[in-house]
Amino acid sequence: MLLLVVLLPLCWAVEVKRPRGVSLTNHHFYDESKPFTCLDGSATIPFDQVNDDYCDCKDGSDEPGTAACPNGSFHCTNTGYKPLYISSRWVNDGVCDCCDGTDEYNSGIVCENTCKEKGRKERETLQQMAEVTREGFRLKKILIEDWKKAREEKQAKLAELQAGKKSLEDQVEMLRTVKEEAEKPEEEAKEQHQKRWEERQAASKAQREQELAANAFQELDDDMDGAVSVTELQTHPELDTDGDGALSEGEAQALLGGDVQTDAPAFYDRVWAAIRDKYRSEALPTSPPPAPSEPDLTEPREEQSPAPLRPVDEEEEQEEEEEEMEEEEEEEEDSQVQGEQPKEAPPPLAPPQPAASPTEEDKMPPYDEQTQAFIDAAQEARNKFEEAERSLRDMEESIRNLEQEISFDFGPNGEFAYLYSQCYELTTNEYVYRLCPFKLVSQKPKLGGSPTSLGTWGSWAGPDHDKFSAMKYEQGTGCWQGPNRSTTVRLLCGKETVVTSTTEPSRCEYLMELMTPAACPEPPPDTPADGDHDEL
Repeated sequence: MLLLVVLLPLCWAVEVKRPRGVSLTNHHFYDESKPFTCLDGSATIPFDQVNDDYCDCKDGSDEPGTAACPNGSFHCTNTGYKPLYISSRWVNDGVCDCCDGTDEYNSGIVCENTCKEKGRKERETLQQMAEVTREGFRLKKILIEDWKKAREEKQAKLAELQAGKKSLEDQVEMLRTVKEEAEKPEEEAKEQHQKRWEERQAASKAQREQELAANAFQELDDDMDGAVSVTELQTHPELDTDGDGALSEGEAQALLGGDVQTDAPAFYDRVWAAIRDKYRSEALPTSPPPAPSEPDLTEPREEQSPAPLRPVDEEEEQEEEEEEMEEEEEEEEDSQVQGEQPKEAPPPLAPPQPAASPTEEDKMPPYDEQTQAFIDAAQEARNKFEEAERSLRDMEESIRNLEQEISFDFGPNGEFAYLYSQCYELTTNEYVYRLCPFKLVSQKPKLGGSPTSLGTWGSWAGPDHDKFSAMKYEQGTGCWQGPNRSTTVRLLCGKETVVTSTTEPSRCEYLMELMTPAACPEPPPDTPADGDHDEL
């Protein structure tokens, strides 16, 4: 590029005689001393027919300076700027296409020669680009040296970690053994504690059941003869088994195991289990009915006394007929009251609750001193093992990361390595684009929202002769009824690292440009300008 800047002024002094519209490289085909042969070899004509405003050659090469051949080309010399080919159709069309105006030599239009000004601007641009290239390449060499040092440090760190890994693995296994040995007495002590507690719970439960059964037996043994009979059992209609609201003699005898009465041990062994869930203790108070329409709230409480005794006491002096009617009415009333009681009265007899809450009663007591010592020792061993195991996992993760980074292809000399842990953003009117080289590309709505993946690192994607000039990111978020998004990142030479543009040339395929010193080529050596020689 610097060579072009130096040689541009030198080429202006070269002037070779040739027909109008012929380039310097083709002037040897146009020799006035001999006939002209069309450049495509289609014909040979006298030289005076060149530029005679008549198209003789199929390729239009005989009319480079006129508009006679529509497929011909006119060469703009553009002294002081860059030469240019234009279509012969534009010659003398009234529009200045060449900056030196040579294409309008016979149209009557006067074209201002702007080549020198364009050449000046071009030289300034080339000089700026050359300066960017020089500075970028200087920074690139620093990046290469930095990676060499960093790579050596990472390799040394990797070797250190790999050496320490074996020692840490041995330590983890040793601590695992210590942990397992400490957990054996802990488990045994906890099992013994649990077993003793469960035995106490079972004994307590059995004692409570024994007490409940004994209380129930005393309540049912109305005549206190040491046995519960069928008649005594019938005083508790809630034990009804067929759902008719009354306990018949047959039902009562069935509950007694087919006997007419039972003593206390047999009652506890055989009868209590059958009636326990339904039996309602006479000692438990009955709650008043919630219905406000009852005028006498104490009436259900008065009817709580044993039903078979009341009709006899109240109707002694009445005639036999009325007594039977009253007994039937009282029995119906009693059965109705007794039938309502399951809704209004407390639930069936339950084990007496201690002063402490059920949760406290069911809670296992604290471990004894020796058991707690085993637990503490085992927990300490677990903590040490888990800490060592965590350290080993962290070390293995560090080793994997270092191996990946060291083996990664960061360019011919590692010049792109500094991008590995960086991210760069470009904000447009709608989106914020984020590029994390060698990792991912994403876009996020400028006004907020979730990011969309435009691809994850795939590979270098430049042409064969310049592989590291582009990156490919693939398998991004899928488009609606379309392919997964992907991004190609073109790498341009620059003194700074910055994302300069993002476009979507095709649906779901993005193109991003990243300026970086790592993409700067080595500039050509400076060539001193020699004013005594005019050469290309």
